[in-house]
Amino acid sequence: MRSVLRDLSKEYSLFIAILAYFTITHFEHTLVQTTMGNLLGFGLLFAVIIYTAMSVAHHAEKLAEKFGEPYGTLILTLSAVLVEIVIIAIMMVHEHNPHLARDTIYSAIMLDINALLGMAAIIGGIKHGEQPYNVDSSNSYLSMLLVAIGIAMVIPHFMDAAHIEGYMLFTVVLFVLLYITFTRVQVASHKYFFEYIPQEEGACDLDGSCGHEHINAWYHGVNLVVSIIIIGVLSEVLAVFMGNTLSAYGLPLSIGAVGVAVISASPELITAVRAAVDNRMQTVVNIALGASLATVLLTVPAVILVTRFMGMEIDLAITPVQGVMLGLTLLVSIVNFNDGETNVLEGFLHVILFVVFAYLLFV
Repeated sequence: MRSVLRDLSKEYSLFIAILAYFTITHFEHTLVQTTMGNLLGFGLLFAVIIYTAMSVAHHAEKLAEKFGEPYGTLILTLSAVLVEIVIIAIMMVHEHNPHLARDTIYSAIMLDINALLGMAAIIGGIKHGEQPYNVDSSNSYLSMLLVAIGIAMVIPHFMDAAHIEGYMLFTVVLFVLLYITFTRVQVASHKYFFEYIPQEEGACDLDGSCGHEHINAWYHGVNLVVSIIIIGVLSEVLAVFMGNTLSAYGLPLSIGAVGVAVISASPELITAVRAAVDNRMQTVVNIALGASLATVLLTVPAVILVTRFMGMEIDLAITPVQGVMLGLTLLVSIVNFNDGETNVLEGFLHVILFVVFAYLLFV
């Protein structure tokens, strides 16, 4: 008990987030009156949320160390997607924008595959050269992504308005079944698809449990949930400042969607870079592609149900530009991730695609 209290006293992000919440809400009515006040409130809350997201990454990493792969990255991606769902739902209630969920999902995929995976491949490639991983994992993720994106974000373009409502509900049921099936494959029947164990590692590493008995799974699990709840609470206030700031500067709401994606992806980015430096590219692949898949399979049903419950409109059909960027990203991924090794050039190509994505936000 004493050790738990000692560890809890070091959860600085928790205390800073609580302090920031009460401080901002106290001065909220004053801050929203001016452009500078909105910018200050937005900047402060965004920084605090990112700092809290680092706590999510820390606790998820500890759980990953405790339970091994692929459970570790599954915990991390589920945590990040849950953060994303919470923020999207809150912002949709505030903004009433039917395209927010679509733009956020699109931005999250661009961030996870092009920015996260690209940067990790460059960093890891500079330090280690070619980094190996299990090619079965990338093939599985990419095939599922193609199917999921096509069902949720391409087919609605060709649906009659009279049938789109029923198709949305059909998509909810279909995606829940797809995610349950894929998760079972990932953690049970084909778990070895998502693992890469170098030959030089000993038997202790094979079972994924040796030397980790000291990690308190309950402590890190509870703190993980608490951190996610705090991010959700802070995001509700952030949505007000974000909307006012974007309006004041005449910026499109799609930039707000990118902000949501950055917040949700920040724990994954931190973990992925650390894994690349440690020459654990399998973890990076599981995080980047797994998070993209979880974003589509979990966020789509969640936002559909939320919008139906709240009586709001939703449009998940991607724009032509978004379709081209997603197509390029998936095509380059299929070509790059078919040999079981990553390198600097492959990472650079994905980063270039992310730079184009960022540029198109302002066009």
